[in-house]
Amino acid sequence: IIESVSDFPIIKNDDVIIDAIWGIGLSRPIENFVGDFIARINQSKAMILSIDIPSGLPVVPNFKIDKSKIVQADCTYTFELPKLSFLLPQTGNYVGDFTIVPIGLDSDFIKKQKTDYYYIEKNYIKHILNKRMKFSHKGSYGHALIIAGSLGKIGAAVLSARGCLKSGVGLLTVQVPGCGYDILQESVPESMVIKDDGENYIESIVDIDKYSSIGIGPGIDQNKQTELLLLSMLDNYDKSVVIDADAINIISKNKHLINKIPEHSILTPHPGEFKRLVGDYGQDMDRLANLRHFSIKNNLYVILKGAHTAIGCPDGKIIFNSTGNPGMATAGSGDVLTGIITAFLSQGYSPEDASVLGVYFHGLSGDIAQEKVGEVSLNASDIVKYIPDAFKLF
Repeated sequence: IIESVSDFPIIKNDDVIIDAIWGIGLSRPIENFVGDFIARINQSKAMILSIDIPSGLPVVPNFKIDKSKIVQADCTYTFELPKLSFLLPQTGNYVGDFTIVPIGLDSDFIKKQKTDYYYIEKNYIKHILNKRMKFSHKGSYGHALIIAGSLGKIGAAVLSARGCLKSGVGLLTVQVPGCGYDILQESVPESMVIKDDGENYIESIVDIDKYSSIGIGPGIDQNKQTELLLLSMLDNYDKSVVIDADAINIISKNKHLINKIPEHSILTPHPGEFKRLVGDYGQDMDRLANLRHFSIKNNLYVILKGAHTAIGCPDGKIIFNSTGNPGMATAGSGDVLTGIITAFLSQGYSPEDASVLGVYFHGLSGDIAQEKVGEVSLNASDIVKYIPDAFKLF
């Protein structure tokens, strides 16, 4: 029985600490002597295993946290569902690796609860993923156009194209500047290639009406001619578009373009691009509020990339991804995601389902790659390489 700091036991390096001091009912920072115990737990070299939630961590980070009074777990066994704070940058690191453990709560009752937050599970992916029909042909799975690349960034077009082709698209055309034409023809022979009039940058609008989906942005740069190309495309294409990277940065510099984006299009910013798009914010809940507000106001899907990538939906939902790992924080990873989502959109999936399937299979491919090559050596080409293995699990 611990009644004071002097009662605290000596913790050896090979001990295991099971943390079950505070649970999900915590509504304010820990202020009493238990905070001193938590500090001692964190200072130890022992393995720390938290039950349901690390003590001191709020379920929803809606009060200012004291980092010194939150258990820093190596792993957490949480009951029935992940907690919102597990999925956010400023609080998720306290959790370590978490495992969801069923404890017999009524699943029908849980499903009836109102929430704006959802977490992607494998069974849901099985539910929305279509099987290929015996008598289908390449035209059954759409014709995608990817507009990508500029001088020095043709690799972005290659990665995006490869991600698209490995994700089931029927036909793929890639529009690149003249400097990238030979590279695409040699490195992605399954795609058709449009050689743009611009030698170093993409400058020309093509006949876009014939394409089932368009992905634009990876490596396109932000020069004036490319801005005009993006404006022309937004003015002349009324289907959902996947917008990434430099295309998002162009829109951020020209906010009037937001109103021209076709409804239910999909934007895929990383945190820096998102801040340029919506403005700066402070805490994680402000981040989610901005994501929800922007998605609702503009009738768009916004995929905010990172650990547990968050999808903001036009109806106010925020959907968190359950796959992926830190090794995927590497150049080109987002280009592959753009290709994957464009492929799903081309196959006739709704923008929401294309977003969910895209982030899930992107992360799952990265998880398989991590098992093969490790986190440190993982690169974007590894993600592409293991997309087939991810689909084979279904």
